[in-house]
Amino acid sequence: SVCLLMQVAMPCVLFAASPSELHLKGGTNAEMAPQIDYTVMVFKPIVEKFNFTFNCDIKRRGYYPQGGGEVVVQMSPVKELSPINLTERGTVTKIYGRAFVAGALPIKLAKDMSAAAVRCIRREIRDLYINIQPVREPDDQAVGTGSGIIIVAETSTGCLLAGSSLGKRGKNADKVGIEAAEMLLQNLKHGGTVDDSLQDQLIIFMALAKGVSRVKSGPITLHTQTAIHFAEQLTKAKFTVTKSEEEDPGNDTYIIECQGMGMINSNL
Repeated sequence: SVCLLMQVAMPCVLFAASPSELHLKGGTNAEMAPQIDYTVMVFKPIVEKFNFTFNCDIKRRGYYPQGGGEVVVQMSPVKELSPINLTERGTVTKIYGRAFVAGALPIKLAKDMSAAAVRCIRREIRDLYINIQPVREPDDQAVGTGSGIIIVAETSTGCLLAGSSLGKRGKNADKVGIEAAEMLLQNLKHGGTVDDSLQDQLIIFMALAKGVSRVKSGPITLHTQTAIHFAEQLTKAKFTVTKSEEEDPGNDTYIIECQGMGMINSNL
């Protein structure tokens, strides 16, 4: 997964002596890892709140099993990271996404995924325009055959939460769309400001930042517990997780708070 390679490289290049360009090759839309669309549409805008920016250029998409995708990431180092405070969800203002097919698959599959997802979300959220674009990836920009969908909900306070799913042989296109829609609705239900996938991806940045970061989330995932455990061992940052009180008791929300170590880039 190019996205997992990017995650592991990022904290290193942020504290490097000069700008970096990473050429990452592998799967862009793989199981058990964030899809590149998630990284660009959700992870990037939120993680940049720590006060850095990066550029992510998708040269080629690659799918299971052969991979072959290529992504170029450009990033400049920072002196230090700022803490973040993501505790206000606000209201959902728009829902958008993309349903894609590549290789030997017809665009009809993307349209079916999109339509099924919209129908599913409509049952819960009636008054919002939902824009999920069906796309066929250009042949020169995709290796192999793949399909999938990502749906993002944006809120009035700038939170981004998503649901996604990948197609595979023998899996009905409607089912792929419905899976992603249900994941999004699940993430909207708990009232947190981040979805289950973003929760653990922010931990290392919270640990390295200077000052106190606070993030409101749904139930703490095992990934997040693991990330906190190792971030504390490695950085001496201090995390506390407390049940969020002000919500209606039905909501399962938590505040992840971190006293960051305040890593300073001695190269700058």
